[in-house]
Formats: sequence, structure tokens, C-alpha cells
Amino acid sequence: MTDIPWIVSLDDHVVEPPELWTSRLPAKYRDVGPRIVLAPAGTPILDGGGYIEAPGTEGPDVAWWFYEDHQYSVKRLIAAAGYPADEIGMEGITYDQMRPGCWQPQARLEDMTMNHVEASLSFPNYPRFCGQLFLRGHDKELARLCVEAYNDWQVEEWCAGSGDRLIPLCLVPLWDVELAAAEVRRNAARGVRAVAFSELPAWLGLPSIHTGYWEPFFAACAETRTVLAMHIGSGTKTITSSPDAPDAVQAVNMFANSSTSLIDFLFSGVLVRHPELQLLYAEAQIGWIPYVLERIDDVWETHRGWSESQRYVSDKPSQYYYRQVTSCFFKDSVGLELLDRVGRHNIAFETDYPHQDSTWPNTHQVAKELFGHLDDDAVFDIVRGNAIRLLDLEGLGDGTGPVS
Repeated sequence: MTDIPWIVSLDDHVVEPPELWTSRLPAKYRDVGPRIVLAPAGTPILDGGGYIEAPGTEGPDVAWWFYEDHQYSVKRLIAAAGYPADEIGMEGITYDQMRPGCWQPQARLEDMTMNHVEASLSFPNYPRFCGQLFLRGHDKELARLCVEAYNDWQVEEWCAGSGDRLIPLCLVPLWDVELAAAEVRRNAARGVRAVAFSELPAWLGLPSIHTGYWEPFFAACAETRTVLAMHIGSGTKTITSSPDAPDAVQAVNMFANSSTSLIDFLFSGVLVRHPELQLLYAEAQIGWIPYVLERIDDVWETHRGWSESQRYVSDKPSQYYYRQVTSCFFKDSVGLELLDRVGRHNIAFETDYPHQDSTWPNTHQVAKELFGHLDDDAVFDIVRGNAIRLLDLEGLGDGTGPVS
């Protein structure tokens, strides 16, 4: 290996700027739609993957998102770039207390360049990773407008003028499959090739992928070559061992959401019916994949008599993984040791900027340590080639650096 080509990261995050919705919603909704309010911090309680909190009565002001009856403080945890681990927690902050790259596109490009990253796909923060916030909205017309406003901002402000370095990722109205399909087509018509979705929609109280309900949405994604991007935690809840277990248990176990989702898809027949549909698992890591594929194929064959394993899938399920699934990783030497079974063309690198797990600003060095034993072609595929093919990013350069 000579050196690491410039990276295309398929999992980063954006902290939504204060005026995102107030600048785009109709006037009648600006006092009830998402807006920033400065108020003292409260005491957040993590409950089922979300926070229950309200402003306090004393102390310095922090930034709060208010939307209908939902209140959420902007936290250091989601804008951790540049801070040491022991200073990162649940405390509320203002926008002045975070790196500008968390929420300003030009500053993000500068932080990417510093980190040997050419292009980046960013998931939302405040609406949650697939827009669950708006699913819970009481006024569904307002919720739909909020989804559309977020998507317009992604295309027209966050990514516009970046020279294809910032890659748009859009949301859909999760509560209405026909609206969701229409929003996929609306955004695909202006070049968007990725849409955020829940890895486990039934965990959100939505129909499962086995019901057939999502077929118009999946068909729209397949037809427009829009990748279904599912971030860990997009099912909102996480698996833990007991109510009194430390949060570290959930932090390690987050990949279980993605593995459960993959098993679901591979037995559902969705990938059989939609051979053009591509799935992307973000921040899922990859070391677990070989065992899951081995077990899926064994259950498909050994337990076919009672488990309905072959009801919708007439061939080994693993073949659909290799054809239609990509998983992102950034700290997984185990997965790289099993690269032949994970699939060299089924993985993509990420940085997770600006979250605490991120390898920023040391991603270049981390990549060298992870990939030092691989040949140049394999490294190129993993850090950019697979991402370029998946999202049709042919406008990017040859990996020698951003094109000005």
C-alpha cells in the first residue's frame, strides 16, 4: 500500500442550524415548528432512545429546540469534535460552544480537508436519524412541511456549492407510505441518491417490512436508485440487559439493531422482489456480519420445515447480502481480518464527525493502521470506490485530493 486515497465517508452528522425551519416554514407555523430558544439547562433523562427534559430556572443559557410540545437541548455529546473524552457529556451548549464545522458547510469542508476526507454523507441529529421526531408530531401537515424543509435545506444550502463534497441525505414522512414514495421521487429528480429510513420500523410503531405496507416506498427507491440508509439507533430503542445496566452496555450492543434488521430484510423477500434496491447500514461496524450470514443460511436450509425461512426466499439469503447491502465501519479490525467473508465490495469507511466516536481529526492515521496490510485496490474500494459506485458519485476526483 502506498498511501490512503482521500476518503468518502458515508456516515457523519450535521447539527441543524438555528434558522433551518423558521426560514422555510409558512409564517403560521413558525411559532410552533422547530425553533431555537435560549434558556438555562435542565436535567435530561434518556428514555427509550430519546430525551425527556425541560429548561431549568437558573444558570447560563443553552440552545434548546422547541417543536410543538417537544423540548430538547443541544448537547455536547452530539457536537463533540475537538473536545477530550472526559469533557463530553449530556450538558447543554450554545452554537458558539461547538466547532463551526458541526453546522456550517464551509467550515465542515475545512474540517474534512484537515481529516483527509473528500466527501461526506451526513445524517440528521435533532430530528433523529431517520426523522422520527416528525413521526411523533401532532400536526401531520406541519410535520410534512418540516420534512420537506429539511430536505430543501440539505439540497439547496448544506450541499449546494460544495463541489459534490457534501452529499445530500433526505428524510421522508414515515407515517404515510405514499407521501414517502413521492418524497423519494421529488428528491431523486434533483440528484439525491440516499434516504434515511428506520432499521426496524416496527420499533417505531410502524408496519414491519413483512406486511407489504412499504412496497411503494421500496419500489420508489429501487426505481430511482435511491439507497436506503439506516443508522444504528434509527429504531429509537436499543437492546440492553436490564434497566439498571450502565449505558456502556447499550453503547457496545448498538450493532444488534443493525444485525436484527439485516436478518429481517434477508428473510422478508424485499430484496428478492426489488433486486435494484440497495441497503446501507451506518455505524453498524462489520465484524458481526460473517457469523450472521452463516447462521442465516443454515437456518434457511436446516429449519425450512417450520421456520418459514424459504417462504419468500428460494435461494440462500446471503447471496442477496452480497448483491444489495453495504455496511459502514470505522473501528473494526476484526471485520477486516474476515474481509473475504464480509465482502470487499460490501463495506464503506466513515468518520462519524462530530460525534464522540469519531476518528476526527486523526482518520488518515487510523486508516493507515487499519488498512496497512491490504493491497492498494482493496484500500481504494473500502475508503472511496464502493461509496462512489453505491451513490453514483462519479463527479468526485481520483482520490488524490478534493477538486477545487
